Amino acid sequence: MSVGLLDHFNIRTAKLGETVRFYEEVLDLSKGDRPNFAFPGAWMYSEGKPVVHLVDIAQTSERQKPDSGVVHHVAFASRGFADMKRRLSSKALPFDVREVPGVEVWQIFVTDPNGVMIELNYEMSKEDVQQPA
Repeated sequence: MSVGLLDHFNIRTAKLGETVRFYEEVLDLSKGDRPNFAFPGAWMYSEGKPVVHLVDIAQTSERQKPDSGVVHHVAFASRGFADMKRRLSSKALPFDVREVPGVEVWQIFVTDPNGVMIELNYEMSKEDVQQPA
C-alpha cells in the first residue's frame, strides 16, 4: 500500500485573476482544462498535469484567508535556477535563496498573491550555474 505522490494543491481565493497571472507569469504554469464544476475557478498545469487548483470565492461569503494556514509551504522540483532568479528580480518579487545543508539542492522561496509560500527545489548537478549566490 502507498499513498503515492502529491497530485495537486488547492487554493480558495478572492483574487482569481491575480493568482492565475502569478502562476502563469512567475512560475510558468499554464491555465488549462478544468471540469465543469458548479463554481468558478482555474486549473494550472505543469508539464501536462494540473498541479494547482484554484477556486474563486470572490462572489461568496467565504473570507479570504491571509496565508496558507497550517500548511507552511508547497514545493516543486524545478529546473532553471538562474532563469527563475532573473524572472523574480525582473518582476520585483521578494524571494529567498537557500542551499540545503548536506544535500546538493538549492531552493528559492516566493509567496503567491494569497500568502501561500512556494518552494522551488533545484538539483545542483542539473543546473548550469556553479553557486546559488
